[in-house]
Amino acid sequence: MSWLKRRKNSRPGTPRGAQREDLAHLEEFARTRRGVEAFVEPRTNVTAMTVILIAADGEWTRRRIGSPDDARKLGQRLSMPVYDVAAVGYPNRMREWSRREAARREQA
Repeated sequence: MSWLKRRKNSRPGTPRGAQREDLAHLEEFARTRRGVEAFVEPRTNVTAMTVILIAADGEWTRRRIGSPDDARKLGQRLSMPVYDVAAVGYPNRMREWSRREAARREQA
């Protein structure tokens, strides 16, 4: 009956927290860019709780995070501020970077 447990835990659509690869990616992003800030996104019916790291130039990355406390601990460890995106919104530099990237991809 152990196959039932494995299947239940790996069921599509089941939210999961951050895994080692997620945290390693976030740490690498923060270490290799300047002016990085973290923005915690709440869990929805469709997605797990996530954190977006946004660099000074607007480049960003998103990964799952277990809880707001986990995001704050990550922020402390990496010496970066952590904001609640529901309270402060997304910074304009993120939108501008995304527009520039989309235009660049269209030209390629």
